[in-house]
Amino acid sequence: MNIKLLKALCETPGVPGHEDRVRKLIQKEAKGLFDEVSTDAMGSLHCVKKGKGRNPQKIMLLCHMDEIGFLVSHITDKGFVYLQTVGGFDPRNLFSRRVLVCTETGDLKAVMNPAGRPVHIASPEDRKRIPQPHEFFVDTGLGAKAQDVVKVGDMVVMDEPFLEMGDKVVSKALDNRIACWLGIEAARGLGKTKTKSEIHVVFTTQEEVGLRGARTASFAVQPDIGIGIDTTLACDTPGVPEQDRTTEQGKGFGLHIRDGSYIADKGLVADIAALAEKKKIPYQRTMLRSGGQDGAAAQQAAAGARAVGIVVGTRYIHTVTEMIEKSDLKAAKDILVAYLNAN
Repeated sequence: MNIKLLKALCETPGVPGHEDRVRKLIQKEAKGLFDEVSTDAMGSLHCVKKGKGRNPQKIMLLCHMDEIGFLVSHITDKGFVYLQTVGGFDPRNLFSRRVLVCTETGDLKAVMNPAGRPVHIASPEDRKRIPQPHEFFVDTGLGAKAQDVVKVGDMVVMDEPFLEMGDKVVSKALDNRIACWLGIEAARGLGKTKTKSEIHVVFTTQEEVGLRGARTASFAVQPDIGIGIDTTLACDTPGVPEQDRTTEQGKGFGLHIRDGSYIADKGLVADIAALAEKKKIPYQRTMLRSGGQDGAAAQQAAAGARAVGIVVGTRYIHTVTEMIEKSDLKAAKDILVAYLNAN
């Protein structure tokens, strides 16, 4: 398993609208794997493997490049930096974090904390209150000089290392750099094989703020089949009722049937389940009550497409401790290669 590539993807900053560094890394890895590579107006990277025949069906894999993060919204006279979120944060996870402020002249190490009194002088009421994301600020250590370096609109991401822990992998950006990894590694797994279908692996932008890049990309491709590749919840941890676990780690890839944005095509679900069973690839059926993913954009573009999701169960999602099981990631890659080879 190419863990070195996954680490590089996860540690490359890229929030919605600022995915250029991730795209450059993928472009480098994609050399020789596709027949055509191009970038659209939204910044999504379109990679195409031509199919057999005159009018092959189009299968589109949607792999979003962005991670949740922040954009600088204000810098005070004293150099404290305020932010707007791009993506969904639980403010309980934002306290006392190390961050990276990505400026035009370089990246700055910094820290993020909420405004207010520290614990030694806080009242009991202060200690119970959870500040909202807009109340947090970043301290670069530069004081007033920060105004000369940091600009409104600069990207800010969490600054935490990629870790291997036994059979697990931990990173602040597994959502959704695992999809980028899967798009590349699935193409690598096909090698020089000429598939019946025309394969479009599209690394999309701005998923975390509304599937934006996937919508425009899907209208351009107009696929017959759309496969949204993403993370999903793995709540197989203390404090979560069994019925809310969504997935359990170590039980294979997730065959994603429903969330708040789409309902999967029943025929595709059946086909992928049958193929997984035939190839002895472990899988589990998954549904979410809310949320969304790029497969919905493919399903609803132009005249529509058949759609399904291939997902990897992730613990502690939308935090700096996102965790996956390596065997689940391998199962996701194996089913993608098997499905593309068969179609």
